[in-house]
Amino acid sequence: MDINLIKKLIKIVEQSQITDFSVEEGDLKIKISKNSHSGNAIAYQQTPVSTETIINQSTVPALEAPKLIEAKEEKKTNLHEIRSPIVGTFYRAPAPDADPYVQVGDIVSPGTVLCIVEAMKLMNEIESDVSGKIVKILVENATPVEYNQPLFLIELM
Repeated sequence: MDINLIKKLIKIVEQSQITDFSVEEGDLKIKISKNSHSGNAIAYQQTPVSTETIINQSTVPALEAPKLIEAKEEKKTNLHEIRSPIVGTFYRAPAPDADPYVQVGDIVSPGTVLCIVEAMKLMNEIESDVSGKIVKILVENATPVEYNQPLFLIELM
């Protein structure tokens, strides 16, 4: 496994909500984990019985506590989260040159399409399950999302 592939794996873990990831290729094992207290680390070993070498990754930022606190404070009000029902790639519009399904400030009702989550080349439309106003879009366009990851905040009406 070359170093560029390892760097790509680190970036994928960094941009997702995954905290631990491991992969084995032959007798090479790589483990990538995020920890908000001690930073991120990569561990790899050449053979199953050899010692592990741990490399601290200063380029991979730790989880930011202030953003997590903000989301919890907003959730206590009359806001409803729309979460991803699947793992995939988040798209705000049906095509790259098309307008987004919704913008911040738009009024939505149950059944309104909010976005698409692509999984295995299938485009899954994510619909609103409540009536309200879009107050925040929590995910950047064309980025990976995890199962149950919050995508939108909707102020209930």
